[in-house]
Amino acid sequence: MAKNKNDLQQYQVRKTKGWVNVLISIFLAIWAIINLYPLYWMFTFALKDNKQILDTNKFGLPEGAPNKWFWSNFKEAMNTGPIGRFFLNSIIITFATIVITTLAAMMASYAITRIRWRASEMMNRIFMLGITIPIQASIIPVYLVVSKLKLINTPIALIVPYSAFSLAMALLICNGFMIQIPKELDEAAYIDGCGRGKVFFSVILPLMKPAVATTAIYTFLQCWNELMFASTFLTGEDYMTLPAGMAQLFGSHTTEWGPIGAALVIATMPTIVFYILFSRRIQDSFIAGAVKG
Repeated sequence: MAKNKNDLQQYQVRKTKGWVNVLISIFLAIWAIINLYPLYWMFTFALKDNKQILDTNKFGLPEGAPNKWFWSNFKEAMNTGPIGRFFLNSIIITFATIVITTLAAMMASYAITRIRWRASEMMNRIFMLGITIPIQASIIPVYLVVSKLKLINTPIALIVPYSAFSLAMALLICNGFMIQIPKELDEAAYIDGCGRGKVFFSVILPLMKPAVATTAIYTFLQCWNELMFASTFLTGEDYMTLPAGMAQLFGSHTTEWGPIGAALVIATMPTIVFYILFSRRIQDSFIAGAVKG
């Protein structure tokens, strides 16, 4: 009798868990659709003409067979103004910012968490204050500094502020990983004759790959989509980034919305590709942090 009662209870528990799993799956599916729909809409937007976009087919797939979709919108987007130059400028500025931010955050984290010195905690708090400063509130003082240094209309006018505003969050990410690395590794390296520089680059840095990937993705998203600084500090087309260039270009060169959608797809693709390439590293970082914690 007791055995039958236990079997019934176990069956009810399994049945309850089954329903819970079904509900969770439904919720996650709905959430995925909500998040993916803007990407679907943007891609279909890029393959329509003005009539479909504004009147007959605002949300569906482009009318006609795929070979009749407006693939020419992508060609027109590339030919309407120096989109290629804007794209290259964004790549250069973003890549330089990622390298500077990641390397500076790693070195600062190593100095704060691995080296004993009196002001390490105070220095960490000063760095963390950067998270509380909104980038919009600093545009006037940053502009005055950049202007006095005669850096307006140069890539440095964006690289330095981008790196500075990304550093606090990057340092926070790196500190969380750095403190989990056993200090015995440092001591063993010192015994083998390594200096601090070799310990950092040969021992610590290879163990920080998940943190490097997370920092790189965060910095990339901060820089690639930034518009306010880019449109303020870069007024000429020579060094203008993609968001700022598109904001100015399509207002004066075209009234066709299809090419604008195609340009948005071109601007968004690097973000998607970058995340796909490094998303595994981010997942590994979360798993590593949970296990070590």
